[in-house]
Amino acid sequence: MLKKYLIAFFISMVPLIELRGAVVYSIGMGLPILQSYIVCIVGNMLPVPIIFLFARRVLEWGKDKKYIGGFFTFCLEKGHKGGEKLKAKAGRGLFVALLLFVGIPLPGTGAWTGTLAASILDMDFKESVIAVLLGVMLAGIIMGLVSAGVFSGLSLF
Repeated sequence: MLKKYLIAFFISMVPLIELRGAVVYSIGMGLPILQSYIVCIVGNMLPVPIIFLFARRVLEWGKDKKYIGGFFTFCLEKGHKGGEKLKAKAGRGLFVALLLFVGIPLPGTGAWTGTLAASILDMDFKESVIAVLLGVMLAGIIMGLVSAGVFSGLSLF
């Protein structure tokens, strides 16, 4: 059983899959929902401070490098433009916008992307981490409910 929890923990750390895939895995493997939910949240949140503190610096460092410069510049420009649009639309509701961006389980809207956006927007570290945490919790609840319904529906056949 520990092996299954460790797999869920590591799945939740993988970009693009994150907690969304880990919760589905946990429910599919028959792990208790509450315990696996907590393991997946911890796994998904572990990289968040590192991403917030260092991702922008790495992108800025690499933007003038020969082979990676174009991609890094693209990421910075895309993030800055997207961040400015989000700021303009959200106004003072940037915290809620980040929470919902991370919390609605769509491809490319997880903790990794949300944290990178918060870093590019120069949001407050503590506020960003709390918004991402609440978003991860919301995504976990949504995915848990959907997965439980899907797996219970499959057992009817």
